[in-house]
Amino acid sequence: MSRNGSITHVIVGDAKGVFIPELDAYPLGRSALRGLRFIHTHLKDEPLNNEDITDLALLRFDMIAAISAKEGLPYRIHAAYLMPYGSDKKYEIISSDFYRFELDFKGFVRSLEDEMDRSRTFSRKDKRERAILVSASTKPKYELEDSMDELEELAFSSDVVVLDTVLQRLKELNPKYLLGEGKLKELIINAMDKGATLLIFDQDLTPSQMRAIADTTELKVIDRSQLILDIFARRAHSRDGKVQVELAQLKYALPRLTGKGTAMSRLTGGIGGRGPGEMKLEIDRRRIHDRISRLEKELDTLGEARKQRKQRRVENRIPIVSIIGYTNAGKSTLLNALTKSSTVVEDKMFATLDTASRRLRFPMEREIIITDTVGFIRDLPKDLMAAFKSTLEELEDADLLLHLVDISNPRFEQQIASVENILRDLKLAGKQKIIVFNKTDRVPEAAAWNIVSRYDAVAVSAKKPETLPPLLKAIEYNIWESRTESYSAARP
Repeated sequence: MSRNGSITHVIVGDAKGVFIPELDAYPLGRSALRGLRFIHTHLKDEPLNNEDITDLALLRFDMIAAISAKEGLPYRIHAAYLMPYGSDKKYEIISSDFYRFELDFKGFVRSLEDEMDRSRTFSRKDKRERAILVSASTKPKYELEDSMDELEELAFSSDVVVLDTVLQRLKELNPKYLLGEGKLKELIINAMDKGATLLIFDQDLTPSQMRAIADTTELKVIDRSQLILDIFARRAHSRDGKVQVELAQLKYALPRLTGKGTAMSRLTGGIGGRGPGEMKLEIDRRRIHDRISRLEKELDTLGEARKQRKQRRVENRIPIVSIIGYTNAGKSTLLNALTKSSTVVEDKMFATLDTASRRLRFPMEREIIITDTVGFIRDLPKDLMAAFKSTLEELEDADLLLHLVDISNPRFEQQIASVENILRDLKLAGKQKIIVFNKTDRVPEAAAWNIVSRYDAVAVSAKKPETLPPLLKAIEYNIWESRTESYSAARP
């Protein structure tokens, strides 16, 4: 029954129960309750059972009521409603003689919903997506926690409000939902209580898993790859970057263009579906294939222009030094510090997508071109890796790589390994490089010295120009002096 008293469904069940149909006409959206009451019969004078309360919590009914019968007539009514988040009790039950039960339902449900909104931890004026981060894996717990920390940073970079995190370590994954079904029910109730509009999974979901979870939870569902694509869509400014992101978005969306329209609408739009690749999902596969083909041709054309620019640099014999490293290691800050330029810098993941190149002069009328590249990240989405391959291929022409590492990040060793893996994938593992530890001012001096010595690296703090001379000396040595000797950094 709807809030205005209209009967929306009449369901005939059996002694085992009733099957509640799809309720797509009454979506939850950002509301705490669905706007429907569920009224059913108990053949004996029984109170509400666990199944009734579970339906109330999962389906977010305004109220659930069971009417018992005696001698063929209504006898008693047992009704329940959810309590606002943070209350001592999850729900409240009212039991009464059927003929004496009175309730100003419209006024009651309006007050209840207002109280539920007030109990949530965010402002109603805040229109950002509100997410619960989810990780379900067979990996060790410490790996799940490290990965979840990184997912939270990615969510922050995409301007998402994180309401909660859920981790489940499993012996084996549920092929349909990834999570166990009991954990999924807990997740739905948690999401509804806290007002989440989005679930972000740390693991990549198959198209069928994404649809199954979206249908069950009635929330928008995205995975780690889609979140990274969203960040790239926000940050791409050059034509190169926009084409590469749109291409990756389309290749990602293509296998997911099946199923109900409602499920699809929960898979895209807003987070994960914005940016240069944003388009209506009703578009048919043929048109998407055509668009992918056109973008690939445009990317080839842009690649030719890049080759011509590279050729001119080669003819001028100007050495090229490329700054690489994990996202948010401080690459743009270092470029600015070395060249006194003003590339955009933000304390967010993937703040830089478009390659920036600047000239850096050395004594004896020598100069180099130094470039800032897109940040690396573990398990970079395959479509995105393929799309940005042309940009990353520019690293092939570099005479020297500066592998910048955030020494203050507790996961710096894993980040170094991730960058090395990507270099191997690009067949650049043998390229001459210097490991440069950045943000040394954020860790104790003795600890920084031990780490830098262990890696035979250079220590800098890109925000402190006085720390840069050892790096400049290392660049000069590796570009113009004998390359047969190893260079050891000065103590930070």
